[in-house]
Amino acid sequence: MLLAIDCGNTNTVFSIWDGSRFIATWRIATDHKRTADEYFVWLSSLMSLTRTEATITEAIISSTVPRVVFNLRVLCDRYFGCRPLVVGKPDCRLPVPPRVDQGTTVGPDRLVNTVAGHARHGGDLVIVDFGTATTFDVVDTDGAYIGGVIAPGVNLSLEALHMAAAALPHVDVAKPLKAIGTNTVACMQSGVYWGYIGLVEGIVREVRRERDRPMKVIATGGLASLFAQGTALFQSIEDDLTMHGLVLIHDHNKETA
Repeated sequence: MLLAIDCGNTNTVFSIWDGSRFIATWRIATDHKRTADEYFVWLSSLMSLTRTEATITEAIISSTVPRVVFNLRVLCDRYFGCRPLVVGKPDCRLPVPPRVDQGTTVGPDRLVNTVAGHARHGGDLVIVDFGTATTFDVVDTDGAYIGGVIAPGVNLSLEALHMAAAALPHVDVAKPLKAIGTNTVACMQSGVYWGYIGLVEGIVREVRRERDRPMKVIATGGLASLFAQGTALFQSIEDDLTMHGLVLIHDHNKETA
């Protein structure tokens, strides 16, 4: 079975693919100091508690935090006896290479989302990922990543607002009942929620103008469903987009080996 690992700036997700479906998915806080042994104790305990019977023989990793990759490699080698594919490394091939400025390094998560988005929705696509950063990935007709946009993430913006202004509290992200807030928390929630709706709609409008063609828009990430309540922009919400992309990239590398 395949162990797919998606390491983001905030959380790391482990999923086990049995060849037709994901039989288990677990999430842990990303910590570059966590050792391979600690990963295994945590992972094996969850597999035992959930009675997940799986013999892991292959692995693939996507990581936006380079410092964690070494220990994840050791985890796969020491405990599962396999050498993992790492998205973004030269030995990990993509169905269609990205077309960006020479010397530019594209985030592995954006490459993985591009592969999965094209497989599910075709080209001429904008993928909006509500993660630690809010990213926009533009996918060409043939499935190539051709660039995008990076904006501060929603929670990051709220945290910065709280830390920079002593009188403003820390608030949760929520869709406000009204745009006009009548207390501090409601005002902050409205500003963040409707502000990000405006940001997303405005960036997609500019992408469509530059591309001068219809562009489908899909959303992924933990807050995608929440923000989809405030706009009709998204054709689809994809909760498992990154994991699906990891499986596709792994299959592509097996087929072209």
